[in-house]
Amino acid sequence: GDRPVQVGSHFHFYETNAALSFDREAARGYRLDIAAGTAVRFEPGQSRTVQLVALDGDRIVYGFNGRIMGAL
Repeated sequence: GDRPVQVGSHFHFYETNAALSFDREAARGYRLDIAAGTAVRFEPGQSRTVQLVALDGDRIVYGFNGRIMGAL
């Protein structure tokens, strides 16, 4: 895209902004491995590697961008 995208620490990475290009299926059920309350900013045209960790708990996802709306 032409605008920066910021992704928070507990956002389901699979459901991030469609302007981000990555293997979405591999990110299903994962979030960024960063400190709670922080975020990573992706600038237009930027390429970067991030670490992901599995979502914990019951692994039921509602909200975000509405792509899952239930069990992972």
